[in-house]
Amino acid sequence: MFKHLKIFIQTRWFWLLGFLLFTGLFLDFTFPFRPRVPYSTQIQSADGTVLHAFLSKDDKWRLQTEVSEITPLLRKTLIHKEDRFFAWHLGVNPLALGRAALRNLLTGRRTSGASTITMQVVRLLEPRERSYGSKFVEILRAFQLELHYSKTEILQLYLNLVPYGGNIEGIKAASLLYFGKPPQLLSLAEITALAIVPNRPSSLRPDTRTATLLNARNAWLHRFEKENLFEKSTIQDALREPLEVRRRAAPHEIPHLALRLKKEYPDQPTIHTAINRQKQRQTEDLVKNYINRLRGQNIHNAAVLVINNETMAVEAYVGSADFTNPYDGGQVDGIRAVRSPGSTLKPLLYATAFDKGLITPKTVLNDVPTNFGGYEPENFDQRFNGPVTVEFALANSLNIPAVKILKEVGTPVLVDQLKKAGFQTVSKQAKDLGLSLILGGCGVTLEELTRLFAAFAHNGEVRPLTFGSSGVLSKKNKTTGSGIISPGAAFLITNVLTQVTRPDLPTNFDNTYHLPRIAWKTGTSYGRRDAWSVGYNKRYTVGVWVGNFSGQGVPELSGAETATPLLFSVFNSLDYNSPKGWYRAPEAVAVRLVCAVSGDIPVEFCTHKIVDYHLMGVSPYHRCTHRKWVFTDAAAKLTYCPYCLPTSGYVRRSYPNFAPELIAYYELKKLPYEKEPPHNPACERVFRDGAPFIVSPNEGSEYYIRRDEPQQILLSCQAANNVEEVYWYINDKLYQKSAPTAAVFMAPPLGRVKISCSDDKGRNTDIWIEVKRL
Repeated sequence: MFKHLKIFIQTRWFWLLGFLLFTGLFLDFTFPFRPRVPYSTQIQSADGTVLHAFLSKDDKWRLQTEVSEITPLLRKTLIHKEDRFFAWHLGVNPLALGRAALRNLLTGRRTSGASTITMQVVRLLEPRERSYGSKFVEILRAFQLELHYSKTEILQLYLNLVPYGGNIEGIKAASLLYFGKPPQLLSLAEITALAIVPNRPSSLRPDTRTATLLNARNAWLHRFEKENLFEKSTIQDALREPLEVRRRAAPHEIPHLALRLKKEYPDQPTIHTAINRQKQRQTEDLVKNYINRLRGQNIHNAAVLVINNETMAVEAYVGSADFTNPYDGGQVDGIRAVRSPGSTLKPLLYATAFDKGLITPKTVLNDVPTNFGGYEPENFDQRFNGPVTVEFALANSLNIPAVKILKEVGTPVLVDQLKKAGFQTVSKQAKDLGLSLILGGCGVTLEELTRLFAAFAHNGEVRPLTFGSSGVLSKKNKTTGSGIISPGAAFLITNVLTQVTRPDLPTNFDNTYHLPRIAWKTGTSYGRRDAWSVGYNKRYTVGVWVGNFSGQGVPELSGAETATPLLFSVFNSLDYNSPKGWYRAPEAVAVRLVCAVSGDIPVEFCTHKIVDYHLMGVSPYHRCTHRKWVFTDAAAKLTYCPYCLPTSGYVRRSYPNFAPELIAYYELKKLPYEKEPPHNPACERVFRDGAPFIVSPNEGSEYYIRRDEPQQILLSCQAANNVEEVYWYINDKLYQKSAPTAAVFMAPPLGRVKISCSDDKGRNTDIWIEVKRL
């Protein structure tokens, strides 16, 4: 009978336990306990220092304490004081509950709650009126918390939620705001003081009740000594340590980046950036001091971005000279502000032309007045240099050669390159961009430009910037790690931009600045509103913008004189005498001899040869044509073509093969040059090649004239160097005969007008324009 009774009892207990287990799981599912703590957003540097903190949504300073910040000393002290059996119970300590209940019954009042750390977490997460019913709910919730979270996670929640007076919650916020240090640097005396504040957060508030807190701290330290928690010498040192507490302001460094990341990651309590504190502060000081010196010139702001080329991590982010200055737009983020880039996009254009086999560094271009379908650009110094090499044009930031190259490359091609490099505003403006794009006729940001130049440092490969050391990337700047130019083209650009014999060096730089070994490019926008200087070496890429956020131009503002000194200072601060090596030519880059006059493959006329880099299998292989053979009479007064060549008495001579635009420039400036004699007037052969090029008016253009004051239109052309006269026709009627370089004006008839230009060799060009009345 006892055997059957035992089986019956065991069966009932089995079913009872199963029922309780099922009920507990059902209640856990029905009333889940998934705490969502509204933490303050904290922005950390690469070494874990809190650089910036924001109030939580409920206006609390509640900074999330990570497990790595809970030191063994903090853990040991807190658990010993609050819950010695924390590691063994399941959220509730039955012995402590029983002892507290008995004491409360004997005294007739509540003297102890016997709350474990787990139960305190429940109470902090779900505050309730203090009653036995609330205690029962806390017990149930404590079981749930233990079911879903580890002991370490529960302790972490406790440390994040305990009150410290006012709107400060959590050990990390208290540590930073009261002691000015992170939790892992707290001493035993400081830990003990903070451990006892949550029991009486108002009466023991550290910044207002310091003396009371000091006495309470010492009492607990004596208690620890009696209980042999720490060595006696350790306790004595803690007792002698003064309690230096004051309320500090929350960290507010890197404000521009902090606001940016908080907006991009609103639900992330801790954002780990790649900011290097030392480099950040050095850069901030350089920017602030530099702008203070420029205020007398009405220049009030600057922005600097520093990228580590090895990791693409942003190690310094300075959005303005002074974030707290509202008068000069200090809160504007100059790193993301859309501005005109000036000439800073030229390296990408020339690199693209290298890859397309259009040019090499020694290719000669004509820097002369040129009309590109109505667009007539000028150089920054409003001068022209005549024939120049590509590397000279880029190093001196000449505008006309750049526009010529862009016209040959094609604006859509360059726009596509910029899109691949992540230029957002250019992508939006793509349909409206023309040849002025390369001179600053588009919108870019300092971030985009700096990332582009980092691609030159990475063999032409664009990589996304890393704002966070733990993989936090800017959502708006995610670009694939793809090559936009070849490693060879990147090397050629770097080689040109490293030259120091160039006009965009600061005046007297050799007496004022230590010139770092970098490749760099400057830019100045139209109206002198923006000064740029972006440079790189093996370790860093640094972008600098200087100007006014109001857009006000300043006559003294320029990339060379205003932005480059700050660029040099930043590089000297970050990487003085960098031990890293310099760039070496990749296998695709080779050298060859070229004609110094043209940059092409030498022929018999080329007496002066120089060495030039080229991309094997890509760069052009043109034989030099800077001179040509011409048949003349013995006195070199006439030239003959093969059709009028006499049977005797002629001589073969060489003459320069100048382009018509270059001849026009020489004539305009009255510069001497070697002219080819006029052609044999007795020759009646009509030539078609080399017809005059009509520069003005523009083909297909519409012109409007007023009734009361008819305007005249300029007729201008470029003809071959052996042309002495040209003939202008209006609607097939001869209008005027003139020299090729002479300016001719005419009052056009209304309607569709045909304009023709013929030279004295019989070659002709026709264009059509539309003339309307206003």
